[in-house]
Amino acid sequence: MNIKDYADRDMLAIDVANELAGDLEAALLHHDTVSLAVPGGTTPGPVFDGLCAADLDWGRVRVLPTDERCVPGDHDRSNERLIRERLLTNRAAAAQYIPLYVAGKDPGGAVSEIESQITPNLPLSVLVLGMGEDMHTASLFPGMPGLTAALDSHAPALAVARPAVQPEARITLTAPVLDGALSKHLVIFGAAKREALERAMSLPPDEAPIAAVLSGMTVHWAE
Repeated sequence: MNIKDYADRDMLAIDVANELAGDLEAALLHHDTVSLAVPGGTTPGPVFDGLCAADLDWGRVRVLPTDERCVPGDHDRSNERLIRERLLTNRAAAAQYIPLYVAGKDPGGAVSEIESQITPNLPLSVLVLGMGEDMHTASLFPGMPGLTAALDSHAPALAVARPAVQPEARITLTAPVLDGALSKHLVIFGAAKREALERAMSLPPDEAPIAAVLSGMTVHWAE
């Protein structure tokens, strides 16, 4: 794991966007198509604002969320909405989006259908993750039902997450898919998350799910 400290969040956003563009460009040299998995939330927005303008062959890029709330794609809490508004614009509008939520279908019943779209794009070429102060990442929350199965090295690509602290079910990429990405980046802001990351380094993944994916990770941090 490599931790990069930045003077401010603006500098971080510019640098991470450039690094992601470089990783994607390198992957495109060796593969017909490449995959980019990204989080929702507010943290990655400025990174997306820079990345979407990168001069890449975006038509060969498959973009998917690391996890998704089971809400319509235009909902305020939808990760898809943020990704479409902030990343899949400008040059990146040519990329193909792979959703993790199928409207009108029970999450459990839709998993196999969604996995059939994801599996051909594994391993992930480039992964961007966020992390909560509780050390969750994607929708792998400490103590949630099914966490042990989602962390298992033989877990399927997707899991349905029903964290007690959240108002809706979620669909998430599992730990082996996240950890198996060829290029991995974690973006975190603030002292509390830096302290949480340091705690996670000495905890098992069932207590700190982010610990399951830190090997080979580049961490980007700014206050």
